[in-house]
Amino acid sequence: MSVLALAVTGRGLVDPAEPVIRADDEAVLRGRAAFETLRVYGGKPFRLEAHLDRLAASAESIGLPRVERRRLQVLTGLVLPKAERGDASLRLVWTAGPTGGLPSGLALLSEVPMWIEETRERGASAVSLLGVRAAVPWLLPGVKSTSYAVNMAAEAEAHRRGADEAIFVDADGIVLEGTVTNVWWRRSKTLYTPSLDLGILAGVTRAALMELAPERGYRVEEGHFPLEELQAADEAFTSSSVREIMPLVAIDERPLERGPAADELQQELRELAAR
Repeated sequence: MSVLALAVTGRGLVDPAEPVIRADDEAVLRGRAAFETLRVYGGKPFRLEAHLDRLAASAESIGLPRVERRRLQVLTGLVLPKAERGDASLRLVWTAGPTGGLPSGLALLSEVPMWIEETRERGASAVSLLGVRAAVPWLLPGVKSTSYAVNMAAEAEAHRRGADEAIFVDADGIVLEGTVTNVWWRRSKTLYTPSLDLGILAGVTRAALMELAPERGYRVEEGHFPLEELQAADEAFTSSSVREIMPLVAIDERPLERGPAADELQQELRELAAR
């Protein structure tokens, strides 16, 4: 993934190859940082304010200094011209800073990875892996922090098994979420997705699909659903800001039909972003 631009609090635009985080920043020492990743369409970030809201909530849950929203908006404005009115991926990071020091904010603009469209064209495969239901505050329900080692290990395990994605289920077999995605499936005209009280991430794209689904005649039901219901679905897909809507064509090596909802909602999402 090629980096297009980087801006940092107190410094503005900097060379993406230049070091910008102190070695004693708790983001480095303990993973105490929050981040958001969003899609840029035609040079414009999609639902930037919603992502900043979630970043502020994550920072508060982790105990970081309060997010300086205006500073991150300024950093975003500095890097966006490098998208040249095209599509890109924007990552915003807010760190704890060193003990007794100041936090750091970063805006990192990158190209959208080419594999996303290639995978969407053929459909993705997934495996189910044991995850933890974040049912108590110290498990940081719904928080997007840079402590992503478990998610990345799960994704690596999925790749080791020949799959594109991992879907977490709890010890009772209840579907939670993907490593970086929310999970959806369809039976007839109803879309099912795990509810937020399972401690999963409140995806910004997930919220957009809640708005868009009725326009295509789909009813949305949130709840606690066993893996067997996902595996028996008429179709399934995941959602995230950068990957958008990703059809699933196999789960645990069980094939799934590719249905209309994923493609319809992908089209609706693109049209919403273009408004």
